[in-house]
Amino acid sequence: MYKVVAFLQKKFILQKMAKSYFLLKSEPNVWSLDQQIKSGSRGSMWDGVRNYQASNNLKKMKKGDLCFFYHSNIGKEIVGIVSIIKQAFPDPTDKTNKFVAVQVRFKKKLESPVSLESIKKTRKLKDLPLIKQSRLSVMPIDTKYWKIILKMSKIVK
Repeated sequence: MYKVVAFLQKKFILQKMAKSYFLLKSEPNVWSLDQQIKSGSRGSMWDGVRNYQASNNLKKMKKGDLCFFYHSNIGKEIVGIVSIIKQAFPDPTDKTNKFVAVQVRFKKKLESPVSLESIKKTRKLKDLPLIKQSRLSVMPIDTKYWKIILKMSKIVK
């Protein structure tokens, strides 16, 4: 009995420590990676999300989770990585009080941005939410896909 309890406790702790990965889309003429970099260590609020599925994805984010920063419309490419520094809180720009925001901090600029075109040509990424749900602005990224995209960007981890 003691071994079973110890195993379950260890499994719970590991699950709590497990990092999750996401992708955040932003139009670079509205909020670019360069602006994110300039926000410094205090980071910036990721707000204005008004889609329920995207908002639910924001609610799943935990401090320390990592997100690809994707330039949408102009560029259409993953250009960097940000980390979650504050979990979901009420979005102050939402007058209905239904949606949330998170605080993100710049982590890394990709050596080689990964274009949507190259993602679509990569067979192993055919089920990536960026392709399957192209209009969704906040989406989870499976660990397997995260690693593939890192390799494509010349960041190998």
